[in-house]
Amino acid sequence: MSDRLTHECGIAMVRLLKPLSYYQEKYGSPLWGFTKLFLLMEKQHNRGQDGAGVACVKLDVPAGDPYVFRERCVKSNPLDRIFRRLLDQYNAGVGQGAIHPEFAETVKGNFDFGGELLMGHLRYGTSGGYNQSSCHPFFRRSPWPTRNLVLCGNFNLTNTPELNESLIAMGQHPIIATDTQAILEKIGYFLDEEHEDIYRFLRKRDLGGEELSRRISEDLDLSRVMTRAAHNWDGGYTLCGLVGNGDAFVARDPSGIRPCFYFQNDEVVAFASERAPLMTVFDLPLEDVKEVAPGHIVVIKRRGELTETPFTKALPRTSCSFERIYFSRGNDRDIYEERKALGAGLADQVIAAIDHDWGNTVFSFIPNTAEVAYYGLMSALRVRRRDEVKAAVLKASADGTLDDALLDELILRNWPRGEKVVSKDIKLRTFIGQEAMRNQLASHVYDITYGSVKAGDNLVCVDDSIVRGTTLRKSILRILARLNPRKIVIVSTAPQIRYPDCYGIDMSELGKFIAFEAAVELLKARGQAELLDEVYARCREEVAKPAGATLTNHVRRIYEPFSPEEISAKIVERVRPTGVEWSGEIEIIFQTIESLHAALPQHTGDWYFTGKYPTPGGYRVVNQAYVNYFEKSERRSY
Repeated sequence: MSDRLTHECGIAMVRLLKPLSYYQEKYGSPLWGFTKLFLLMEKQHNRGQDGAGVACVKLDVPAGDPYVFRERCVKSNPLDRIFRRLLDQYNAGVGQGAIHPEFAETVKGNFDFGGELLMGHLRYGTSGGYNQSSCHPFFRRSPWPTRNLVLCGNFNLTNTPELNESLIAMGQHPIIATDTQAILEKIGYFLDEEHEDIYRFLRKRDLGGEELSRRISEDLDLSRVMTRAAHNWDGGYTLCGLVGNGDAFVARDPSGIRPCFYFQNDEVVAFASERAPLMTVFDLPLEDVKEVAPGHIVVIKRRGELTETPFTKALPRTSCSFERIYFSRGNDRDIYEERKALGAGLADQVIAAIDHDWGNTVFSFIPNTAEVAYYGLMSALRVRRRDEVKAAVLKASADGTLDDALLDELILRNWPRGEKVVSKDIKLRTFIGQEAMRNQLASHVYDITYGSVKAGDNLVCVDDSIVRGTTLRKSILRILARLNPRKIVIVSTAPQIRYPDCYGIDMSELGKFIAFEAAVELLKARGQAELLDEVYARCREEVAKPAGATLTNHVRRIYEPFSPEEISAKIVERVRPTGVEWSGEIEIIFQTIESLHAALPQHTGDWYFTGKYPTPGGYRVVNQAYVNYFEKSERRSY
């Protein structure tokens, strides 16, 4: 994606099912699980660079000793910093003689993360700031093991104010208004309730303290806790929780918006936001990795028993399509094929854009996440060209005009030609304070391969999506123009992004979408500006409706007067760079909704393209986003 876009976080969990001594004897290291956690997080580092955090719960720790540990970091390279710091602690223990790696009990007793239950989080911030206090995992402490809760997740909820109001109604005094804090306190409240219910029941049995604690731990039902806590949650989420007694859970939203996968054997249970990291880190075949079902909670009890049960009413599945287009790594088999299909689905539009001029067209991509879609496009173009050549050869053979010169012309000089035209040269140094200098640096993030395009060629570049168009205007089109092509065609594997997201992606401001800007400009140019006022009035009415009311997306009316092609043409006008002598043609092609669904049949979440949201909160957010735009307010729309 040429435009920077912050997005979904990443989660990882490792639950060892054997004592640490088992892994020391079999794998030669008592830190086997700790290493696996690091690898799962490293393989998902694309999912979060604003911060990282890890947590550990140790089982069977003597009373009085700590058993829950947490490390967080929001500095540059946070994951490396955390694990380096923890390994320094481990090596210091070895050097001082407190830790003897061959004796696992010394590791467990003297290394904070020498435990059986490990959790990690990679953060892309969408709210709550960027300091360490906003970094997952969050920790709710208690002297009772069954009331300690460590929580992290990949999520956004749309109705945080309502959740905070419900906490106040319970008698709480919530201080932090983020959805993370609201979820933590909500789950924590019902975890306390579950604990108290069991405690009151067992007190009558006149049990000793140790047996009482053991029985509470055995009877604790995290599925029931989540069922009660998640009532009225609106959003997309994958949540991971550790309880101080050694129980753990992973829960997924009922629409399946946010992804989550896991596997188990007799040694370990492990979870991750993406499937491929689990396959790589644990050397697994595809069929061994399962997907957490939407609306289900997977609970691992302290004794190692795993159950997966529904905890909330199921909704139609609308898994996020952006996960497949861009966010998840493309080394997953299905994602790889889907991205190729996304590229292939654009072939007919591309051929029309170059007017079948194969001999004078160069195909490329804007690094790096669009590369797989580029392969899919090239494969489809070669099939189309092969069919054209076959038809021409058969016709020439029938006419008696087939000769070597014609074959050379048809095959050798008119075959789809791919080149590595664009490369990412440097990373923008964000510590530069002066805006003018930052913009100048940004314009040099991409560079070109000189000589890859002849003057007069068409140049087709595949991008996975176009959000704001800023990088196109300020950088990419400027440097592509230096090659002096006759025409530049930018091909987006995603449709036009028209509406905000509120389930994980940081795309909540309508005024920053270039498709929205183009539609507004078209309305004004055609004397239909009064529609903007009408939509504002309707959106205000929608957001004023009470919770639970049926809402309508009135922002869709902004786009209704225009075809996608008209909006694309206006986008071209907005991204054409100024101060450049090149005067060639620019065309921008977007994926159609139909081709998107054909390529991603199992990931139908498309609200940012169509405005059709899977939850009521989405409709409230899109209307509030327009109100904010119209009133020139920078406050969040959810």
